[in-house]
Amino acid sequence: MKPSPAKASQSGTFLLGGKLPIHRLGFGAMRLTGPNIWGDPPNRKEAHAILRRAIDLGINLIDTADSYGPEISENIIAEALHPYPSDLVIATKGGLVRPGPDRWVPIGRPEYLIQCVEMSLRRLKMDCIPLYQLHAIDSKVPLEDSLGALKQMQKQGKIRDIGLSNFSVPELEKAKKVIDFVSVQNHYNLTNRESEPVLHYCEQHSLGFIPWYPIASGQLAQAGGPLQQLAKRKGCTTAQLSLAWLLKHSKVMLPIPGTAQMVHLEENIASAALDLTDDEYALLNQAAEG
Repeated sequence: MKPSPAKASQSGTFLLGGKLPIHRLGFGAMRLTGPNIWGDPPNRKEAHAILRRAIDLGINLIDTADSYGPEISENIIAEALHPYPSDLVIATKGGLVRPGPDRWVPIGRPEYLIQCVEMSLRRLKMDCIPLYQLHAIDSKVPLEDSLGALKQMQKQGKIRDIGLSNFSVPELEKAKKVIDFVSVQNHYNLTNRESEPVLHYCEQHSLGFIPWYPIASGQLAQAGGPLQQLAKRKGCTTAQLSLAWLLKHSKVMLPIPGTAQMVHLEENIASAALDLTDDEYALLNQAAEG
């Protein structure tokens, strides 16, 4: 008999904002688009199937953004999953525009962000977005003005919780004077820990930390490297090890690995059940630091 697949629930539970329970291993929907995160995916039905399978395997946090496609990722989520499961938290983002493939330009004007929220609500077929994140800071607009627009939408009941993306600790402290936020999404993985101070800040304030690009890369993950050697001994993939390390590294860590392939989705979710011993964890830390 084939063993039952691992479930995202095995990654543990985090209370977003101290109230909203989510499984710590989520799904990032950025890759459910065309090449360079631009245009339609090669197979829209397969994208639908991946999202539905993610729900079947216990995922209840899906991260997206209006700039993925642009608009494509949000539309696909609604096509595949609406009406949504009652426990599903969809997190989207606004504040980056896409003039073309591989181009990302911050726009943080209040009137634009208000429009972003309204359009995401329409595409996602929602009355209230569970988690809305400012995708990036626009240096041409006072941060207080950008955040004030999101606070306004929150007061109107169109956003439940606010998150921040690509923020430093000083910027988080500045934001704290304007809004209450529940999460931070920054670039972070085993081999890129520039946001470690932000992670520590999240731990101190019980905020969710959502690492984007959570899979380790570079020399550590190369053929014959420490990550591959350990993966071979444990009978898993280097990607699964990367995710297991994140989950063990911090209780506020909420990895959102994304994929456009069913086999990789199931492999990623299986990392929730991967037991990483203290010695193995220390070995990976030492290899990353060396």
